[in-house]
Amino acid sequence: MPEGDTVFLAAKRLRAALDGKVLTRSDFRVPRYATVDLSGQTVESVGSYGKHLFVRTASVSVHTHLKMEGVWRVYRPGQRWTKPAFTARLILATEDAEAVGFSLGLVRVLRRADEHTAIDHLGPDLLGPNWDPAEAVRRLRENPDRPIGLALLDQRNLAGIGNIYRSEICFLRRIHPATPVGAIDDLTGLVEEAHRVLTEAAHHPPWRALAYGRPRQPCRRCGNGMVARQLGGEGVDSSERSIYLCPHCQPLPI
Repeated sequence: MPEGDTVFLAAKRLRAALDGKVLTRSDFRVPRYATVDLSGQTVESVGSYGKHLFVRTASVSVHTHLKMEGVWRVYRPGQRWTKPAFTARLILATEDAEAVGFSLGLVRVLRRADEHTAIDHLGPDLLGPNWDPAEAVRRLRENPDRPIGLALLDQRNLAGIGNIYRSEICFLRRIHPATPVGAIDDLTGLVEEAHRVLTEAAHHPPWRALAYGRPRQPCRRCGNGMVARQLGGEGVDSSERSIYLCPHCQPLPI
């Protein structure tokens, strides 16, 4: 699943293509919004919050979420698409650019005044201008018995972390992902590490994975073998979403 940095960079590309420009065409290929036509409206801003992306005109906010397979691509008018046309869910075009959202997991058109309803339930945005580490720590501490590897995935605690970066953050902090939140001595340090990692990935891509996707490979810190594990439970993890760690550097809490 695309993570906060991926969505942040997608918003940056869309901003360069659409911001301040008049839409010459819009094509919503989802039944609920099939008749919506934004042509003639000016894009006032493009932004992201966690894993959510918003393209705003004076009257509406087009809210999209990539979910597992979604991606935004920008093309020149008439340029051949690099993804199958049948996977296109939304097209926003100007005189000199065509932004296409493929396999988007969510497409909604909200009144500008209602945009907040899409993100009110979320924790602080790790890549947002109003990032609030104290609020993220407060939310995490509300469930002290929850494994940190699950708590980091919960967007209600802090917004933007997915399966890749929860592995990276736990590895960097030498914390086993099954460690209960309440047993972590420096939770503020962990939250700030998450902010540092996401910021670096968003502003200086690509991020070089230290733990994610490296089972049976040597740990970049101690040389011992990395492993993949599942935590499961509570609807935020699944058997397909392994978390990667070094048992030597990240011992299981007693």
